[in-house]
This record gives sequence, structure tokens and C-alpha cells, in this order.
Amino acid sequence: MVDQNVSDIKKFTFRGKTIEELKAMPLPEFMKLVKSRARRAMKRGFTDVEKKLIIKAKNAKEGAFIKTHAREMVVLPEFVGKRFGVYSGKEWKSIDIKDEMIGHRLGEFSLTRRFGKHSGPGIGATKGSKNVATK
Repeated sequence: MVDQNVSDIKKFTFRGKTIEELKAMPLPEFMKLVKSRARRAMKRGFTDVEKKLIIKAKNAKEGAFIKTHAREMVVLPEFVGKRFGVYSGKEWKSIDIKDEMIGHRLGEFSLTRRFGKHSGPGIGATKGSKNVATK
């Protein structure tokens, strides 16, 4: 068996920065680290709904469930460790924001469509199956 020290365990970094460094970083500096789609969205400016969501997330208590319809909101470093309820069109999908989600959209983690599993035909689906005994 190999003993692992705490220092041997790999810490998460986003483009070479730790979570603490990302949280302390101003938004223009963070924008330089994310991919172009997220950078353009932040450069355009946040909508009023997104601004309210950022404020609500900063003021939220530990383990609070923050509901939102803002599926296009980019996951910011301040959101890490928070629980969001993202509306999927029918219900609120609970999402625990993790380090790896930074730079993605909230809607990516709350799918709006369900996979309809297909199987064999039922009774009466074809003319030949009408005469098959059910027992």
C-alpha cells in the first residue's frame, strides 16, 4: 500500500489558479481565463435577473436552495459550494455547484428534455399482434 500525504493529492485548478485565487480575482481578470462564449456573455454585461442572482448567491446562507430561471448564467467562482434550483420548464432541478463547473452555463446541468425509452410493440400495435393471446 502506498501512503498518500495531503500534499500529494492534486488540488483543483482552473487555468492554473486555485478556487481561492479565483474568488479574490476581479471580474475582468476572471473573464480572461474563461472560454470565448462565456467571456462574450460577461463582456456584454449581466441582465437584471443575473445581477439579482449574483447578489442572492453572495448573501445566501450555507446550504440554501437558490431558485432561478436564469439558465444562461455563467457559473462564477462565487457560486462554488452553493445549491441552485434551475428551472427546466417543468420542475426545479437541484444542482450542487462544484469546481469543475466554473465557466459553464447553469442550463447545461438542468436538462429540459427526457429520453423516451423505446421497447417492443404492445398488443394491438400491429395487425398480427391482435390475435396473440395475452396469457
